[in-house]
Amino acid sequence: MPDRFQQIFAGENGLAAGSGPLYLKLRNRVERAISDGLLTDGDALPSERDIAELADVSRVTVRKAVQDLVRDGVLVQRHGSGTFVSRPVARVEQPLSRLTSFTEDMSRRGWDARSEWLQRGVFVPSPEEMVTLGLAPGDEVVRIDRLRIADDMPLAIERASISTTMLPDPDKVETSLYAALDLYGYRPVRALQRISATNLRAEDAELLNLEAGDAGLRIERISYLESGRVVEFTRSLYRGDAYDFVAELTIGKS
Repeated sequence: MPDRFQQIFAGENGLAAGSGPLYLKLRNRVERAISDGLLTDGDALPSERDIAELADVSRVTVRKAVQDLVRDGVLVQRHGSGTFVSRPVARVEQPLSRLTSFTEDMSRRGWDARSEWLQRGVFVPSPEEMVTLGLAPGDEVVRIDRLRIADDMPLAIERASISTTMLPDPDKVETSLYAALDLYGYRPVRALQRISATNLRAEDAELLNLEAGDAGLRIERISYLESGRVVEFTRSLYRGDAYDFVAELTIGKS
């Protein structure tokens, strides 16, 4: 076992010295080791039994300290693999009162935004797409599916559907979908969003560098033109640990 673990968990003085719960002292040692650079992003911790032996505490104490750190996002546990130091995730505070694209949101924050294409092309619409977009028999849709990334952190999976009458060429979408729609005069002016909690499926969790079953946010957006016509139908999955959606409420007059 590396000497650094002896330094972190055994140290010069045992955890019994001083006052306070042992699990909090153990937690503080892990956090201090991270801040001092002894533990870095992705490092694996020793087993619960090995930490208990090094720190001369019970496995119950170790488990409580680790669970606390996992809950706060400092550590992550991967089934069958162990416990690892987790890269801190910068939280994005997203107002619900403003209709903007992901690219515009990240640019406003000074973050480097990019996308990985999952799918881009023209398709026969599904029944859900036909109803939502108000399509007629024989109409086609453009599907734009992307993994959205900011500062090298995957934040969201977006799956957008648009009628080919409004976006004839899917290759026009380079970074911002709304910028491409603007080229054809079909940039939306308002939208309705439905947000719900979800547990990520294995294939989606892998794209977001998370574990299957981790918490996510499912967001369905239907965007409209000034005329009231639907222009965009997007279903997205966001990291639950990275987004705070904020709405300003006012008291109405009775």
